Amino acid sequence: MADSKTPAQIFACSQSKVLAEKIAKSYGVPLGNVITSHFNDGEFQPSFEESLRGSRVFIVGSTHPSSDNLMEMLMMLDAAKRSSARHITAVLPYFGWARQDRKDKPRVPIAAKLVAKMLETAGATRIVTMDLHADQIQGFFEKPVDHLYASTIFLPYLKSLNLENITIASPDMGGSKRAYAYSKFLQSDVVICYKQRAKANVISHMELIGEVKGKNVILVDDMVDTAGTLTHAANLMIERGAKSVRAICTHPVLSGDAYAYAKIENSALEELIVTDSIPLKQESNKIKVISCADLFADVMKAVHNNKSISSKFLM
Repeated sequence: MADSKTPAQIFACSQSKVLAEKIAKSYGVPLGNVITSHFNDGEFQPSFEESLRGSRVFIVGSTHPSSDNLMEMLMMLDAAKRSSARHITAVLPYFGWARQDRKDKPRVPIAAKLVAKMLETAGATRIVTMDLHADQIQGFFEKPVDHLYASTIFLPYLKSLNLENITIASPDMGGSKRAYAYSKFLQSDVVICYKQRAKANVISHMELIGEVKGKNVILVDDMVDTAGTLTHAANLMIERGAKSVRAICTHPVLSGDAYAYAKIENSALEELIVTDSIPLKQESNKIKVISCADLFADVMKAVHNNKSISSKFLM
């Protein structure tokens, strides 16, 4: 039987191996051995190369597209369940498909709910994730969910910049709650960008609600995908007299390969601050990565030892 005296075992999906190695090092245990066999038709098979019987297993893997990343997590959960692991925690630094959390038009899936059910069916007995696109996704699970906030690691960094006249900005109406939480902690003003989309990832119009003249603006969002919204907002704020514009985005999806990076490099953004929940595809002088490994390691250790994690929430 697994208990807090039995060492936890940490394993990595292939797309998150670098982060998992950092988490394991911070936790104080070696990263478990997994071998993935690949077939010529694209099929693959992960295999745990050590006993899991009766133990608590943490499987680290972000489920960003392609769908192979989600499939690998599901297969590793299933393998752990069939290997008689007692507790199986899916550690998802980035929970993919989260933008599909509701029906926003007829005849479309609620993919976030589907993914939640698949993770549980595959064998997850607990979920640890960070900055879900919508907080209510926690309710899609029947198993316990530890929903962490990257503000725990971002806020100390913001404090270290010693910026004056800070204003927190949300790049859209949906992120206003997150922006207000940051502003309450930093005791700053809030501005909100109102945008209209021509279609997905294409902005037709953006307007600014609030005053940014002479301010050091911090844009706050849960993810950066094509970087279109962020760069558009940053350029607009500089036009309106902002002293500087930085952005904090937990998950650097940055799709479109070099195109998204080029937009950031050529924008008015002074700095884009992200976590390593998703590995960067390329380096950029404007992108600063703050590791979330220590945060996940501390929470995983608390979960294993049946201790509270409330001290890990700064806001």
